[in-house]
Amino acid sequence: MRDVTTAQPLDVQPTPLALLLLGREADPRSERGVECPGDLPAPSDPDLVARARAAKAELGDRVFVLGHHYQRDEVIEFADVTGDSFKLARDAAARPDAEYIVFCGVHFMAESADILTGDGQQVILPDLAAGCSMADMATAEQVAECWDVLTEAGVAGVTVPVSYMNSSADIKAFTGKHGGTICTSSNAKRALDWAFEQGEKVLFLPDQHLGRNTAVREMGLSLDDCVVYNPHKPNGGLSADELRSAKMILWRGHCSVHGRFSLDSVNEVRERIPGVNVLVHPECKHEVVAAADHVGSTEHIIKTLEAAPAGSKWAIGTELNLVRRLANRFASEDKEIVFLDRTVCFCSTMNRIDLPHLVWSLESLAAGKVVNRIEVDKETEAHAKLALERMLALP
Repeated sequence: MRDVTTAQPLDVQPTPLALLLLGREADPRSERGVECPGDLPAPSDPDLVARARAAKAELGDRVFVLGHHYQRDEVIEFADVTGDSFKLARDAAARPDAEYIVFCGVHFMAESADILTGDGQQVILPDLAAGCSMADMATAEQVAECWDVLTEAGVAGVTVPVSYMNSSADIKAFTGKHGGTICTSSNAKRALDWAFEQGEKVLFLPDQHLGRNTAVREMGLSLDDCVVYNPHKPNGGLSADELRSAKMILWRGHCSVHGRFSLDSVNEVRERIPGVNVLVHPECKHEVVAAADHVGSTEHIIKTLEAAPAGSKWAIGTELNLVRRLANRFASEDKEIVFLDRTVCFCSTMNRIDLPHLVWSLESLAAGKVVNRIEVDKETEAHAKLALERMLALP
């Protein structure tokens, strides 16, 4: 038997991936983990709110703060506008006089804002470790390899890439370069209609669930028309015949938040709350979407609850910060709004943007120091912008 009292500790070094996830290493081609330079204010500082107000007031019209719907309330308080990722990027582009765009969201959102804003504007992400696990599921190298697989199968020439807004600038650039377009969760059907007018097949990146749900629920395709390309398997785990027969080639990616909801969640909440309306985001799994009463984007969810009658009951399948904010907002109208699942489900990377990081960003800018600037290189920007402009031109 080993003498554990005298055993020497193993010299275990953290892996590069572990360092990324801990926010202690940099990877400019990843949505994951980069430490902020400088010292952040302590989260316990009782003057954080006053400091944020003072710095924002000092900057005045030079700064424009964007807050994604999934942000913490303490951050949303200082947002000039709130919305989903694309709405916020457009809002930033509509403010050409703002020298600084402070994007309280995640990395790919700030990239989109940089692509759509002018050369004289600088986009700031308060915490560079605020990435997106879904966006990280499709790298430029993996997608290029996928296109080679499609080429070998003889289908690349009839395949149009459609990339979800929740993707890196590199993936948006690939999409633009190969004749494709970008989509949001609210215009995915229009994007796919356009794509099928251009070609016979669609390569949908990087969220398989949004692609599948849109194709099957809204366009009349069958589940058999869809195949899933797994970048971690040779040839994506698909044969040439499977690629030739498919209409939708779905990338094997998903949202870590919406992917947690299950059919059991829907059944349980219906038993617990008689008469409840189940309203979910289309990033949820197909069986969850099929069992729901209503399906729609973040903006659709908000508008549906705004129009809901007093006394109605709702179980919402999306990020918890938003659900909790909506429950508080409509409590006075006697609308019962609960989270679809009993398990707490924050977006962990979105939650990296907190009040200390926001204060640090604003105070640094007020002191004349630009921190955490997100800047997309010109070649990538040009191709990505082309894909975004195709989306903007959709009928």
